[in-house]
Amino acid sequence: MPLDFSAGLVPVANAPAQHHLPATPDTVYWGYIDRDQPPVLTVDPGDIITVEAVTHHSGDAPDLLMDEGVTAIWNGIAEADRGPGVHILTGPIAVRGAKPGDTLLVRILDMAPRMPYGSNCAANWGLLYRTFQKERITIYGLDGDSSNGFTATASPLFGFDFTARALYDIPGVISEPDPAARIPFSREVSVPVRPHFGVMGVAPAESGRLSSIPPSVFGGNVDNWRVGPGATMAYPVFIEGANLYVGDPHFAQGDGEICGTAIEASLTARIQVGLLPGLGASSPLLETAAQWFTHGFGADLDEAMNMAAEQMLWLMQTHLGLTADDAYSLASVAMDMGVTQVVDGTLGCHAAISRDIFR
Repeated sequence: MPLDFSAGLVPVANAPAQHHLPATPDTVYWGYIDRDQPPVLTVDPGDIITVEAVTHHSGDAPDLLMDEGVTAIWNGIAEADRGPGVHILTGPIAVRGAKPGDTLLVRILDMAPRMPYGSNCAANWGLLYRTFQKERITIYGLDGDSSNGFTATASPLFGFDFTARALYDIPGVISEPDPAARIPFSREVSVPVRPHFGVMGVAPAESGRLSSIPPSVFGGNVDNWRVGPGATMAYPVFIEGANLYVGDPHFAQGDGEICGTAIEASLTARIQVGLLPGLGASSPLLETAAQWFTHGFGADLDEAMNMAAEQMLWLMQTHLGLTADDAYSLASVAMDMGVTQVVDGTLGCHAAISRDIFR
C-alpha cells in the first residue's frame, strides 16, 4: 500500500468528536507502562483529544512549575505507587476497533505550555556524570508572552546543585526554593523551542509493570524532539483498544539529551487518533511535513543504529516501491541517521528520509 498516514485519520462521523482529558490523580499513572492499566477514556478513530501532560520534574522549582493541579497529583499518588520508572503518564486512551496487528496513528495538532517554565537536570544517569561528579538543575523560562501558546525561544534563568537527596534516584523529589542557591546562567542565550512528548506509545505485548524509562517497539520513552505539532506517530498495536498514553512533555531537547533530561515542562496538547490496518509497522514510525523517521533501540549505539537502518529499508521496500538493493543504495546517499538519546538505559537512534525524494 502507499505510505499515506492521513488516510488513517478520517473521522468515523462527518466531524470528529472532541474530548478533554485533564491530568488528575485519577487519570495519570506514575513510572510504569502496563497493558492491564484500565483506560480512562475511550474514543473512535478520527476523534480529537485535548490532553494534559505533567512533568515529573515539577518539584525542581515548585514555585514555578507546580500549580494546584500538579500539586494534587503529587499528593494523590503515594511514593509507593510510583515506579519502577519516573514519568507521569496521562491515559490510557482506548481506541475503538484497534486490534493486534493494526497500526495506531497519533497526530499532534498543537501544543500549549501549562506554565512558562521548565527544568533541565544534569543527572546521575547523564553521559558525563563521572566527569562532573554532581547533579545540577537549570531552570528555563519561555521568552516573551506565552499566554497564546509557545514562544520561539526559551532562556536559562538560574541553576543550582541538586542537594535534596544524595542522588536524584526517586521520582517526584521536591527541591525547596532557596534564592541564595540559585545562580544566574553564565551568559545570555536563546534556545529554540521544540515542544514535544518524550514519552508516547501504546500498551505492550508483555504483562506486568514495565519501567517507563527504556523505549521499545511499543514506543515509550523514545525522546525524539520531532514528536511535536504537525507530526504523526505510528505505533504497532498489541492489545484490543491499543491503550495510548502520553507524557514526559518537553519544551526543547537536542539529539542525544546528553546531560540526562530535556527542558522538562508541563503542557497541553490536542491530538487526533486513527487506525491504519495495513501499514504493518513493527516499531514506532514518525511522519513530519518533510521527512519519514524510523527508530532503533539497543544496549549500545551499534544495535540501535542497525535497527533504525533496517526499519528504514523495510519502509522503502514495503511502502515506497524500492527493491532491497535500491533501498540500501538510497539509504547511503540520502538517509540521515542520528542519535536520539543516550541516557535511557536502552539507547536510541533514528533514521530520516526526505519525502520530497518520492514525489
